[in-house]
Amino acid sequence: MNRTARVSGTIPAQPGPRGAEGARAAARSTDADGTEGAVISDEGAVIPGGDSVVPGDGAVIHNGDSVVTGDDGSVIPGAGPTGPTGPILRPGERATVRLREDGPQDEPPRYAPEWLQLREPVDAAARAHDLLDPLRIRLANLPGRSGLIVHDVGCGTGSMGRWLAPHLDGAQHWILHDRDPYLLHFAAVTGPRSAADGSRVTVEARRGDVARLTPDALAGASLVTASALLDVLNREEVETLAAACTGAGCTALLTLSVAGRVELTPSDPLDQEITEAFNAHQRRGGLLGPDAVTAAAEAFSERGATVRIHPSPWRLGPGEAALTVQWLRGWVGAAVEQRPELKSRAERYLRERLAACEAGELHVVVHHSDLLALSRPTAGGARA
Repeated sequence: MNRTARVSGTIPAQPGPRGAEGARAAARSTDADGTEGAVISDEGAVIPGGDSVVPGDGAVIHNGDSVVTGDDGSVIPGAGPTGPTGPILRPGERATVRLREDGPQDEPPRYAPEWLQLREPVDAAARAHDLLDPLRIRLANLPGRSGLIVHDVGCGTGSMGRWLAPHLDGAQHWILHDRDPYLLHFAAVTGPRSAADGSRVTVEARRGDVARLTPDALAGASLVTASALLDVLNREEVETLAAACTGAGCTALLTLSVAGRVELTPSDPLDQEITEAFNAHQRRGGLLGPDAVTAAAEAFSERGATVRIHPSPWRLGPGEAALTVQWLRGWVGAAVEQRPELKSRAERYLRERLAACEAGELHVVVHHSDLLALSRPTAGGARA
């Protein structure tokens, strides 16, 4: 029995997104050895045994600390100690990661790193491997290619790079983009190290927002990637992303966008109402939610790209109980936030679903879609 699944039936806030203070507190949280988690700053971050990185240059990140698990099963963010004036260097250590500051500095973080790490192995299993061969063929035929330049937009903790880089041959330079400096820190210190054929993979972090992406920013890029991003964008932001990629002649692999469909076994009469309320919540404020893949496919195809879409469902069973618990709490919580009249029935529903999860009796399929957009090459072409 998974102890992380033993939680109360109280409906919480949705997992993943959280306020700025919560994310800052997590970034300052104490590691198992009593040290505080390092916070990225202009002066760099500490990676034991790492190499020095100059902004704009690629760097192989190695021996970096990662998110660790506490004695109580909780996830503790942190990647080395920090002091009031910046990172603390132990003997023999050097600052290794330096962020390019790009864009507003006061935007709140969007996702909790512990939620992103919890979902990473399930994301990796869900992504559409059938899109890899057409992607490899396109990248192998880029004119003048001597290596790949990959921009990972909304990179979070960098799970896309850790998954994709080992599936691609050749030297790669990954440029990680996110608004949240804490997530960028995690992504940089745990970035991919080698390609499928053993070639070197280097990593660079840039703080920025997809709304500011332009074809010029992608000049020379081979590929743009994103994971679980499209559904939290509005139509204008999706159009901006498509225009930037197609304007630069750059292929895009955009994975794990929610499809608006969930299957739970055993079923419950309230499943459909919760699903519909959650989907409506996803569309709040003009966000695309489950309409995102259709909107993105239209935006790319209207600009001359060839678009392929493939399902990439999460399949959650007893082995994924910790993720299922957090997903359930957030899924039901968002539905009730959208439709408060569901509250009393949803509380009963959540208690029963959590009990079934703890007993190993619940199976869930959360449908997602992956999109591959093959843009027409431009005169500038991708290069490395």
